[in-house]
Amino acid sequence: MNKTIFKAEPGKQNLIIEREFDAPRSLVFKAHTDSEIYAQWLGPKNLKTRFEKFEPKSGGSFRFVNTDENGHEDVFFGVYHEIDEPKTITGTFEWGGMPGHASLEKAEFIELPEGRSKVVSHSIYLSVEDRDGMTADGEMEEAVNEGYEKLDEILEEMKKS
Repeated sequence: MNKTIFKAEPGKQNLIIEREFDAPRSLVFKAHTDSEIYAQWLGPKNLKTRFEKFEPKSGGSFRFVNTDENGHEDVFFGVYHEIDEPKTITGTFEWGGMPGHASLEKAEFIELPEGRSKVVSHSIYLSVEDRDGMTADGEMEEAVNEGYEKLDEILEEMKKS
């Protein structure tokens, strides 16, 4: 199983998340830009994701809702500044629970030998407090880990197609 690496240095505004996948870069990129696939793996296992808006193109935007079994909803949204298929996705990300505290995000999709790939996500927050507010309780890390575990399963199916 591939391990997700989180790097959040104390006193800094950035967060780096790295993860390798047992699938080619093209499939991993597609899983980030196809709303039907993305909704299947984005977020924790106990939540359902639905996209209200999804325009994965330079200048496009997105808005998705995560819903738990009790009907509680969390909203996330942002703008895609640049999509350079299959290399990078750059844009903003904001959680409705912390409005006005957007982060700038860049995901790099790196081809590795033997049909593998790696995603390195760089996030810059407006302040150290914003970054720590998003990461301190461990929920973000848990959500990313669970999402990537679901993505591993989906990528295995995509490779068979």
